[in-house]
Amino acid sequence: MGKLVVLTLLGASLALIGERLLTFRERVTASREIQSIEPQNCHLIEGLENGSEDIDILPSGLAFISTGLKYPGMPNFAPDKPGRIFLMDLNEQNPKAQALEISGGFDKKSLNPHGISTFIDKDNTVYLYVVNHPHMGSTVEIFKFEEQQRSLIYLKTIKHELLKSVNDIVVLGPEKFYATRDHYFTSYFLVLLELIMDFHWTYILFYSPREVKVVAQGFSSANGITASLNQKYVYVADVTAKNIHIMEKHDNWNLTQVKVIHLGTLVDNLTIDPATGDILAGCHPNPMKLLNYNPEDPPGSEVLRIQDALSDKPRVSTLYANNGSVLQASTVASVYHRKMLIGTVFHKALYCEL
Repeated sequence: MGKLVVLTLLGASLALIGERLLTFRERVTASREIQSIEPQNCHLIEGLENGSEDIDILPSGLAFISTGLKYPGMPNFAPDKPGRIFLMDLNEQNPKAQALEISGGFDKKSLNPHGISTFIDKDNTVYLYVVNHPHMGSTVEIFKFEEQQRSLIYLKTIKHELLKSVNDIVVLGPEKFYATRDHYFTSYFLVLLELIMDFHWTYILFYSPREVKVVAQGFSSANGITASLNQKYVYVADVTAKNIHIMEKHDNWNLTQVKVIHLGTLVDNLTIDPATGDILAGCHPNPMKLLNYNPEDPPGSEVLRIQDALSDKPRVSTLYANNGSVLQASTVASVYHRKMLIGTVFHKALYCEL
């Protein structure tokens, strides 16, 4: 009798996993192909060869780019090199990428940068916050930017038991930020199981020196995060659910959901067009090619613009789409004065004039 129960439970479990596998393939748009939409004035950025996972552009036109991310299950073309932070001045006629030196006692070999966010203090001092994965853990590193020297000064490392599997960050005050947790588990096998079973156990965290708390939860895989120009709303990409959550920010830093925008593609990082307030989303149109990387049939790239996000009928348009022949596995797009930078998980980066 006991063996029969075990076999029955095993059969039911296998059937459930099989059904979830089929659902997972549909959820991540396993067979989707895209039609190329590419601005005429685009070129790959020299020196950015090993990813450009996140990009944040200051109002002055200086762009910070995180490179060299080593992420479980993702390809990496320079596994023995630490990550770096690059800078581009988009005011220049032909902007170049320059690696920033880091001083202040930071262990540069431990830099494995993921999401980034800048904050400008009242005295115009620029701070760069970097989600870091040293030894595959999760910390937030705070640097001060020295514009004249084109360098970063390490200030401190933030650690907390809730800062696990951190993906992205948006800073809204001195040491006050929201961060996304993209996976509940940390082991690669359990992460795959989590994705297949679609547990919806990930969340958004608020951090300050006085308080650390979960402010929104129930996401399949909370990923990119940014704030509206007036900072009244926070936008969160739920990557495997293929949507963006519009969240209202309250005085106590809690978030409540206003609406969800479904996009039909896996949404990674989000930025805001400073001229219009539109949301720009870096997306993965065929993620199975990303998970099963084949250089002969690489994953494509896609950038969407979402206008009137708070209205009853947001308008979604495609700014860039490529089948991987030029740019593979796009994660982010950021704009400044009709100039656009597009970053990737592990591949190159693109500069376009719109």
